[in-house]
Amino acid sequence: MSVRNPSPSLYNEDLAPAEERKWGAFSIFNVWTSDVHSLWGYYLAASLFLLCGSFVNFVIAIGIGSLVIFVLMSLVGNAGVRTGVPFPVLARASFGTFGANVPALVRAVVACFWYGAQTAAASGAIVALLIRNDNLLAFHQNSHFLGHSTLEVICYVIVWALQLLIIQRGMETVRKFQDWAGPAVWIMMLVLAVYLVAKSGTFSFGSEIPRDVLIEKTKDAGVPGEPGSIAALAAVAATWITYFAALYLNFCDFSRYATSEKALKKGNLWGLPINLLAFCLVAGVTTTAAFTVYGEVLLHPEQISAKFDSWFLALLAALTFAIATLGINVVANFVSPAFDFANVFPRQINFKRGGYIAALIALVLYPFAPWETGAAHFVNFIGSTMGPIFGIMMVDYYLIRRSQLNVEALYHENGEFRFQNGWHGNAFIAFAVGVLFSSILPTFTTILPDWWGTYGWFFGVAIGGAIYFVLRMGARRNPAFAA
Repeated sequence: MSVRNPSPSLYNEDLAPAEERKWGAFSIFNVWTSDVHSLWGYYLAASLFLLCGSFVNFVIAIGIGSLVIFVLMSLVGNAGVRTGVPFPVLARASFGTFGANVPALVRAVVACFWYGAQTAAASGAIVALLIRNDNLLAFHQNSHFLGHSTLEVICYVIVWALQLLIIQRGMETVRKFQDWAGPAVWIMMLVLAVYLVAKSGTFSFGSEIPRDVLIEKTKDAGVPGEPGSIAALAAVAATWITYFAALYLNFCDFSRYATSEKALKKGNLWGLPINLLAFCLVAGVTTTAAFTVYGEVLLHPEQISAKFDSWFLALLAALTFAIATLGINVVANFVSPAFDFANVFPRQINFKRGGYIAALIALVLYPFAPWETGAAHFVNFIGSTMGPIFGIMMVDYYLIRRSQLNVEALYHENGEFRFQNGWHGNAFIAFAVGVLFSSILPTFTTILPDWWGTYGWFFGVAIGGAIYFVLRMGARRNPAFAA
């Protein structure tokens, strides 16, 4: 749809409702192959697989978690199809025309941090391959720059630049890249699994790994409880659901280009519960086979490929996982801040410039490598605030507005979504209380039980959404209290 007389401070062509919609079910499916098939995704999937303790437990925990992810993504995805607007514009309906910049910047901060982390992971896979050569190994060990080996810096900059080439021509280039990269990663995953299973001579689900080794190797996955226990299975499902917290917010950045809700549902069905379950299974089987072959638990795929006898297979694995990690960076950590920064200054920043800003921030962060230090806890803390944002937005769209949204008014300063000078007080009250229980109390105090943090995102969604609903209903009954 076209927007009549939009306010310049709220509109540019990239933020406008999508008119060209070419993303069919296959492209939507590959959003998810690109999002989860990364080095970080593999590590988490393998860790959670091992923590399940058995194949049956794995199917129950990851299966239920993946179904919940499918439902949540369908909620925000359908809103994107129906309105055609990106996440920061959709947020204007609940947070106000200018208040929406707050959730947009929260999402952008998390994305910029992980943009750098994923780029470092992708370049690390290349470094692991190159140092198989004695000369490059010596160069890696003896030459340093900006706190890293010079070889690491060179690989990081190359991978960083390649991502800019992918995004340079906009969202249609993203779709074409995903449609090629997604299947390529799956093929390499299967090759990796078959190679290791054949070499180990067994096909198992982790039962041969000693329990003390299992606990030690998976302790950083953030899952409490003994592997296979009910507490561990519940935490596995919750952790898997929470892993997608960022995409719950900005999946409409992609679904707005879907050809129809039917195509979206089909792509989500294959890309989420079916694909996620299969991916975790392959990651788990590969990890347990690698343990049999190499005598140690290798949760990172580049560690496995670095041990291959075949240089060609190691090259193929390194390149494939690097491409996979570029895929998640484009999906989760480039597209979102590109729209988010454009939303803050639409007259000065378009989609491309917003993406360049995100990439530049990631480049500046690299010498400090905050993803390797305690700064990661800060970003996780900021990231947990996305729960209340999601709850507020979905309550507003589905329960308050019954899926009926005046899209054109989202681009008018003095329209329906002006609230208090562009800020919606009720949304920010709900947001503040939700953050208190999802982030602040479990992170900085001992008031809440230890297990609370594992489910912090869920509490944020429920508390933020519920308070917003109560305040909005109260404002409807008594306009004097409207904010």
